[in-house]
Amino acid sequence: MTFYRLFFDHVLTRTDAETAHRAGFAALRAAEPLLRRVDPTATGWVPGTWRRKATREGAGPVVRALGRDFPGPLGLAAGFDKNAVGIDALAALGFAFVEVGTVTGEPQPGNPRPRLFRLPADRAVVNRMGFNNDGAEVVARRLARRRARLGAGGSTPRRRGAARPVIVGVNIGKTKVVPEGHAVSDYEKSTRLLAPYADYLVVNVSSPNTPGLRDLQAVDKLRPLLEAVRRKADAVTEHRVPLLVKIAPDLSDTDVLAVADLANGLGLDGIVATNTTTSRDGLRSGEGAVAEVGAGGLSGAPLRERSLEVLRLLRGRVGADMVLVSVGGILTAADAQERLDAGATLVQAYTGFVYEGAFWPARIQRELTGHGRTVSR
Repeated sequence: MTFYRLFFDHVLTRTDAETAHRAGFAALRAAEPLLRRVDPTATGWVPGTWRRKATREGAGPVVRALGRDFPGPLGLAAGFDKNAVGIDALAALGFAFVEVGTVTGEPQPGNPRPRLFRLPADRAVVNRMGFNNDGAEVVARRLARRRARLGAGGSTPRRRGAARPVIVGVNIGKTKVVPEGHAVSDYEKSTRLLAPYADYLVVNVSSPNTPGLRDLQAVDKLRPLLEAVRRKADAVTEHRVPLLVKIAPDLSDTDVLAVADLANGLGLDGIVATNTTTSRDGLRSGEGAVAEVGAGGLSGAPLRERSLEVLRLLRGRVGADMVLVSVGGILTAADAQERLDAGATLVQAYTGFVYEGAFWPARIQRELTGHGRTVSR
């Protein structure tokens, strides 16, 4: 058992989860200059490359997806860096891509605290954050400043102390106070502001913590929303920004396949599967602990089986070419490899990072390297 695991189990679990997150993330951002200077080859992780065996073989990036070279298969899911304040610090830990957000058209405080909880017995997290974020205008300015600092490509040259290559996705959602009838215009505002700074864009219609949001997953509502976001993104960018949609694990198999058909029909670039679940089935935590936590989306180990099922359903329906980003219950390299073998193009994590600590991303990337699996979509 690692020191971090002991520290987490005996210290962090006694601290409010959101307070611990804020403090830990602030410390990580403060340490970014030091993290950049650590020799990554000492741990076997070479930023910008995820090669078979060793970099001297000269193989190109293993994951070519969405028209971009991902420096590895593992990224950080939306929800951790909601406001795009720590992208390069997170990249320095070994994440190949960071999905910021969820960002809404208007700034909002989210739901009342406490709203983030741990279930250690299940290696799970429950959140009812409610899309707390600074809003699309502020996040767009932040991303613009970062791009200006790093250059048009989003990264400085690879020199000692430089920011490491990282793909930046932007996840957008609905502002809570915006009526459902105006949801499309709300997403369009976020798209107008954020698409110019996104390597890819994700339409989030699957969080359980914004009233009515999941209703937008119905195909008759999802189609015009995705079409509007696509048009707006094309209107405000010189180069086509890949567009994906993020879905919930609580959809029926029939609805999952309906979304897959819609994605194919619209020429969508990919699907992120899955978001958190409202289910509490099969938890090891006692009923009292689960009841005390209350409502919200559950992430972590309990989501593993359903997320894998949804991935297999999607891959079987969309064919071999569409990008599928698998997220939910990935805590080990074996979990990640299982998703890749099942047809995932890329994998994302959140709860595994929370439970395993700062060295976890680089370790997972390093362990996956041994499989030497090339992906190109």
